[in-house]
Formats: sequence, C-alpha cells, structure tokens
Amino acid sequence: MDVLIIGSGGREYSIGLALAKDDNVEKIYFAPGNGATDALGENLSISDFSELADFVEKNGIALTIVGPEGPLVEGIVDVFEARGLTIFGPTAAAAQLEGSKIFMKNFLARHHVPTAKYIETDSLEAAYKFINTLEAPIVVKADGLCGGKGVIIAQSHDEAKKAAGEMLAGNSFGEAGTSIVVEEFLDGYELSVFAICDGKDYVVLPAAQDHKRLLNNDQGPNTGGMGAYAPTPLVNEEIYAKLDERVIKPTLKGMEEEGNPFKGVLFIGVMVVKGEPMILEYNVRFGDPECEELMPLLKSPASELFYKAATGDLKNAEIAFHDKYAVGVVMASKNYPYGSTPPAEIIVDEIYHEEVRENTHISYAGVSRGEDGKLYATGGRVLVCVGLGDSIKEAQQRAYMLVGQVHFAGKQCRTDIAYQAL
Repeated sequence: MDVLIIGSGGREYSIGLALAKDDNVEKIYFAPGNGATDALGENLSISDFSELADFVEKNGIALTIVGPEGPLVEGIVDVFEARGLTIFGPTAAAAQLEGSKIFMKNFLARHHVPTAKYIETDSLEAAYKFINTLEAPIVVKADGLCGGKGVIIAQSHDEAKKAAGEMLAGNSFGEAGTSIVVEEFLDGYELSVFAICDGKDYVVLPAAQDHKRLLNNDQGPNTGGMGAYAPTPLVNEEIYAKLDERVIKPTLKGMEEEGNPFKGVLFIGVMVVKGEPMILEYNVRFGDPECEELMPLLKSPASELFYKAATGDLKNAEIAFHDKYAVGVVMASKNYPYGSTPPAEIIVDEIYHEEVRENTHISYAGVSRGEDGKLYATGGRVLVCVGLGDSIKEAQQRAYMLVGQVHFAGKQCRTDIAYQAL
C-alpha cells in the first residue's frame, strides 16, 4: 500500500521510518514533511484538505495518517471520510477532546473519569472566587489550542488571578484564552499513555515519560519536550488496569454515546497521585517526542496498527512490541525555546561502533534541505537521537553515544533523560 503522512515534525518522521521498514508499504508521501523526510518518501507542498483528498484519490493512496492536532481540530478527517477515503485520526467533533479544554473537562465530569476539581468560566469574578477556594499551586488553562503552551502553574493566588485576567482579556493566548479552566494542582508523577482506538476497540502502547523542561533536573522553562523514554517502570499492571476500567473504556463508550466515536490516538496525560491515576488532559495525537520512542518498540507492522484502527478492525489486529526500552534525546537549536536561531549545517559523524549503528537512529524534526543538498537545523527542536536497549540504562547510554556523533552550531540538549527511572 501507499501511505500519506500529514505533518512535518519528528513525530511524522518516526512514523515514516516505521512504515519504511514495513513490507506492506510501497511508497510514503509527506505533506508537507521536512528536509529529511525526502529520504523516506516524497514531500508534497499541498496544504488544502480538499486538494490533499484529490491527490489521495488520484494516486490510489490506501491510508492517510494525521500527525499533528491542528488539521484534526480543523476537520481533515471529515473531508476525507466524506469522500470514502481511509484516514487515521478523529473527526473534528471527536478532536474537541484536545481542541477545547472546557469540552474535555466537562466530558470527564459527565462520564465520571477521575480528574482534578475545576471550574470553566469566562468570568473573572467566578475565576477569582474559585481560586480563593484552592491551595497554591493552582493551574490555569486557556480553552483552545495553544501549541502546548496554554497552561500556567501559578505558585500563588495572586499569580493565578493575574494569569486568569491576562487570558480572559485576550492578552496571553488571544481567542484561545477567552474562556478558561481553573483547577486544583495534582501532586504526583506524570505519565504519557497512548491508546490506539478504532471507535470501539483499542490497543494500549507501552507507557512513556516525557521531560518537558529545558534543563537538567527539570529546571528552566517548559518546552514542547526535551526527551522521553518508554516503557516506564513507574506503571505497573494495577495502574494499567485502573486506566482501562476508569479511563479508556468510559471515554470510548461516552464518545460513541454522544455521537462522536473516537478513532485515532487517545493521548492520556496521567498524574499518579498516591497510586491512583488522575487525568490531566487528553490529546488526540501522538506526543512528540514520545512517538519517536514508541515507533521503534513496535514489533508488528506499523501499517497494520494504523490501517486496522482507521477501518474499525482492531479486534482482528495482532499487535506486538519488542521487549526492549527506548530513550530519545532532543537536540535543540541555540535559542530554543526563547526565539529562532539562524540555520546551521548538521554534520553526523560516520558511526564505526557496531553497537551504536545497530541500536540507534535519528528522527529529524526542525530541519531543511539546502540548495547544496546538505541538511540544516532550522527549527527549535532539530532532531531526536533514539537509543534502544535491554535496559533503560543501556538505551540511554546508546542514545547519548549517538548525540556525541551529531554536530551543529549552538546545539543544546539535556544530559539526564530517563533520570526518574534510573
């Protein structure tokens, strides 16, 4: 089969890499892709959903996989499904689980899925009143999509009130923040759990842990993610069972009952508080950089997982994972996350060490191909060095051995990815 992947980041590159090793896949297209995806397939400069559907129809593409949340919330799946095309991802109505934090929190409340106590409001007076009932720290969230940035963890009541005021005035996140969610802060450890869903059935992938902050020991500003590892030993069978019964099953049942059956990736942001999983948020796509670690752990063909989910046939899929660990280290540009950085040529040393050659790879993200044919770092998060191993320690060591082989001006990365598990 031929496959189209929508998106341009490390997540989409890693899905492409998994499909490139799949005997069932002949050709891969990326729309728009990045400077390195052209080594895996063909990049398309088409962004209009109807034009993409035309291309898929004309070229007999069997499956489209949507990477980022933007096109999902904007309704790309609706456009494709209306034309009878097979596409992996939720409809615009189902994508509200990420597109609107208010929709998501109210959905959790309606279906008794455990989450922090909260208020959703567009009234500053109501927000202040609720903030006064909580202990600091306090969480303030913009309702709409903010590229992963619309959450403030305020360390005092005054800071929470200031954040709420700036959001509701439209100063912080524009239209996305004109309604807000204020909620209690949950103290525990955070997990990323991904369920691939077909509307009724689902497959849970190995749980991952992401490192959001820029600097070692989780210091510095929040970012899109500086690295991740999977599976995490912080999840045991008891937590998986609680997530199944209390979270995933009621969510899929609730979405179906409300007329929005959920197909695609249900990304569950979990906080484990005293052994009990509480839901922080839902996203409707793979996390990035978690996707870069999960794809190489997939033992069965990637095309089967995506195609059977997209066609409502997961119950007949045989999905298996390698009994290994993956650690991914993000290499970012000099000024990330504060601002843009001038392009810098990426040089990867030839790898002579067999252990590194056999057990590591790079997933490219913020890169472009120069007219000289060379690869340049042009984005904030430039690439992810992924190591595989029989233990987290071994996977981590291999990932950092690869980091040492990659060079570009101003490169920065954390040196402690997976430290919580080690």
